[in-house]
Amino acid sequence: MTRLSSLRRVLVLPALATLLTTSCMAPRGITSTGKVTPHGEFRVGGNQSFNIPTETIDKTGAVVKEAADQLVSQEKVEYSDLVDKLQVAALAYVIDPVQPAADLYLRYGVIDRLDVGYKYAFGSHVFDAMYQFMGPTGTPERPGGAAGALYGSVGLQYATQRAKLPSIPYLDNINSLLRFEANRRDLIVPLVFSKSFGPEEEIGAVSFGAVYTHTFLRYGFDPRNIYKSGSATELLPSLPEQKRDFSSYGAFANVKIGYRYAYVIPAFALYYQNYGTYQLLNNQTAKLKGFTFIPSIGLQFRIPKFTK
Repeated sequence: MTRLSSLRRVLVLPALATLLTTSCMAPRGITSTGKVTPHGEFRVGGNQSFNIPTETIDKTGAVVKEAADQLVSQEKVEYSDLVDKLQVAALAYVIDPVQPAADLYLRYGVIDRLDVGYKYAFGSHVFDAMYQFMGPTGTPERPGGAAGALYGSVGLQYATQRAKLPSIPYLDNINSLLRFEANRRDLIVPLVFSKSFGPEEEIGAVSFGAVYTHTFLRYGFDPRNIYKSGSATELLPSLPEQKRDFSSYGAFANVKIGYRYAYVIPAFALYYQNYGTYQLLNNQTAKLKGFTFIPSIGLQFRIPKFTK
């Protein structure tokens, strides 16, 4: 027990182990400015971010890794609190994974003050629209306002993906034991304000704002080799599909730096979420909540509208 107690203090191993995994959730880093894509123009780009959730790091520590390695090697697994820890680790990872996240996107200005976009996040598909309620609608070639103008916009994003544990050894062991399945949908509402560098963001902008997200999750466990406590013959019943949803509240800031056609965008976002209470096997439950930190760096290209 002394050894296990000391291992509980080691919380960062999963973060190191998942550095090379790919994204399985909607990107929540905000690199938008308050100025939407001008009518007839395109913006294309990509971002690289890292998702750092405190609760997931806490619930997927070294003691969980050791438990997964131990139980997966057994021919028959007797139910215990270690099985609960593995379930919580799987749920925490799918709800808010510790991992890098890359995305590519395309945006188009449909009309003045409204643009739409599509983002592919290597497993997640994101569709969104942004409406600009404040600031001019010109371009660097044809400014509609003075340098240093203020902009404001609000958006709605919808993301869908099948959530799964990445294929790395200790998470593979958890999946083998629990036969975990999940999928999720996310609604993201960013409110963005920005101040232009030069007329119409010719050399960039500084942006900040708030974000609300709402996540809808379905999940289930279907173990085939876990037996009731004290029994070597009675299998533990599966957990049928469960439905849960939760809200997240965030704030962000980013800086767009470049000239007319190409920009670099470093950004940072912070979220708090009470993930709620989740049903586990054997009629057990778990509560999850915590903060998430998302630093990111992006590259954006502007494709202006060509006119005679």
